[in-house]
Amino acid sequence: MSKTKKSEFSPNEYVVYPAHGVGQILTIEEQEIAGISLELFVISFEKDKMTLRVPTYKAREIGMRSLSSPDVVNQAMKTLKGKAKVKRAMWSRRAQEYEQKINSGDLIAIAEVVRDLHRTDDQREQSYSERQLYEAALERLTREVAAVAGGDEGEAAKQVGDVLTSRAAA
Repeated sequence: MSKTKKSEFSPNEYVVYPAHGVGQILTIEEQEIAGISLELFVISFEKDKMTLRVPTYKAREIGMRSLSSPDVVNQAMKTLKGKAKVKRAMWSRRAQEYEQKINSGDLIAIAEVVRDLHRTDDQREQSYSERQLYEAALERLTREVAAVAGGDEGEAAKQVGDVLTSRAAA
C-alpha cells in the first residue's frame, strides 16, 4: 500500500467507528503484517480503554466516518422528540433490528433506538435486554453529541435527557 492518496482522516481527529462509537485517532503508523507493509489508523476509545488499529485503505469500507455535523445532531434531537414507533414483531426480531441500528454508526438510527426504548416512570418496566440496548444506544448518542459540541458528556447527557423528558410531558 503506497501513501500516494492523502488520507481523509488525520491524527487527533475524532471519528465514529460503527461497532464502537466515537474514538480519537492517535497516529497513523506503518506495520508489517505477514510480510506486507500496512498503513494503520491507531484509534483510541477512552471510555472503553481500548485501542483499535484499522488499515487506512479499509476505513471507509467498514463505515468509519467523521463526526456528524451540528445539523445531523439537531436532526437526531428532533427524532428523539418524535413518537416512539414500536413494532409488534417478536422481541428477538426487534432486538436484532435495534442492535443493527446501534452498530450502523448512523446517529439518526441510534436516536430512533433511544426514542423507541425510552421509558418514563409511569410506563411498564423494561426487560434486562431492552435496558441494555437502550443504554448502549444512549451512550453512543451522548458521546457523539458531546464530541460534536466539543463539550463534556455530562452536558450532552443532560441535553438528551431534557429532550426525552420534554417529549414525555407533551
